[in-house]
Amino acid sequence: MNIDALRAADNKHVWHPYTDQVTFETEPYTCIERGEGVYLHTVDGRKLYDGIASWWAVALGHSHPKVIAALKDQAEVLQHSIVGNMSHPKMVQLAERLAQLAPGNLNYSYFAADGSSATEAALKMAVQYWIYQGRPEKTQFVGLEEGYHGDTLGAISVGYVSWFHEPYEKVVKPSLRAPAPFAPCNSGDPAEEAAADAAFARMEAMVVPQADTIAAVILEPLCQGAAGIHIYPESYVQKVRALCDAHDILMICDEIAVGFGRTGHRFACERAGIVPDILCLGKALTAGYLPMSVAIASDTVFDAFRRPDDKARVFFDGHTYCGNPITSAVALATLDVMDEVGIPESSAPRIEQLRVGMERIGKLPGVAYQKTLGLIGMCVISEEAGGAAKGREISIEANKRGLFIRPLGETVYLWPPLTSTEAELADMLEILHDSIEAVG
Repeated sequence: MNIDALRAADNKHVWHPYTDQVTFETEPYTCIERGEGVYLHTVDGRKLYDGIASWWAVALGHSHPKVIAALKDQAEVLQHSIVGNMSHPKMVQLAERLAQLAPGNLNYSYFAADGSSATEAALKMAVQYWIYQGRPEKTQFVGLEEGYHGDTLGAISVGYVSWFHEPYEKVVKPSLRAPAPFAPCNSGDPAEEAAADAAFARMEAMVVPQADTIAAVILEPLCQGAAGIHIYPESYVQKVRALCDAHDILMICDEIAVGFGRTGHRFACERAGIVPDILCLGKALTAGYLPMSVAIASDTVFDAFRRPDDKARVFFDGHTYCGNPITSAVALATLDVMDEVGIPESSAPRIEQLRVGMERIGKLPGVAYQKTLGLIGMCVISEEAGGAAKGREISIEANKRGLFIRPLGETVYLWPPLTSTEAELADMLEILHDSIEAVG
């Protein structure tokens, strides 16, 4: 099918996520045929930098030969296996590997298929944990305003982004929502810490009187992604950990987006110097090649599910593709490649390059402020300059110049593959700079 025929069929039959269909049908049509390294190749013969790692997942770039080989090899051996009362070698090997990589006593992996599934599993783990501790009244959760943990109804209840989830507000059980620890300013501005301190004080005032009914606090450590790449200080995460410890509350860190080197550390919680009780991972776990997520529980959480008597303690959760053999093999290959490349340590030069490049972009007219965290760079287009509408124009201009990005409202950002070279990242930064400048 040629590009026009594809578009016609697309408009007639495909329901796209997070897409205004009327706008989609009138804007330039991008249809990706294949990927190679940091590049996307379109059906109509164009070559684009993948500036957002295909929804933050393709950490190693596209078509990495070792990951593809692992996928093919496992597909010839065992394609699917249930894991209820059964197991298979690749899943066991992956769980062992993750226990070695995860900080502290995070040793037990519960596999799922996507971020929402891992979030739901973590919430259910927390509820059952407190039942088995003899404290069934601990059923509330605390999330952050504009936090995002997936799109299933349970995940929405703890991660409510108003411009995504407003239609469902009346059908979810809302969690307690603490203020986001984010300041609209450049990276390094003292206002960042001040905002985080003020947000924590309000969380503490909310949590302490209700601690006896709270099962867990859940947050995206250091960066609230879907909110608009809201980067915030490590000190806030540390204070939340101390608060949870002081009041018998579990802490769940959702690193679906930022895990596996994105922040410059293997895990964002390590960068913050804390260990959560449950760590949710996904996206980069399989380099984005196949859907897989995991909720890694601490020894303490897992041990609560060991029966002390004749009454079984079963975790009542499970999905058809839990710990799938092919996805497990792909995840193991992804981790092997990360070790070979030296991620996250090898990313240090690119992290500095991105920081310098975003500071330059931050000086352009119409840019309100910019921030970076590891290999995440964002800037906000001011309302006076056009805000979200201008952000969309910038993404279209960047696409014409060879860079695929997808703004979040007024936030324009880069989230490149971790394997991007100096020259490739320089090109992405230059195209983004010139696109913002051209749109004006």
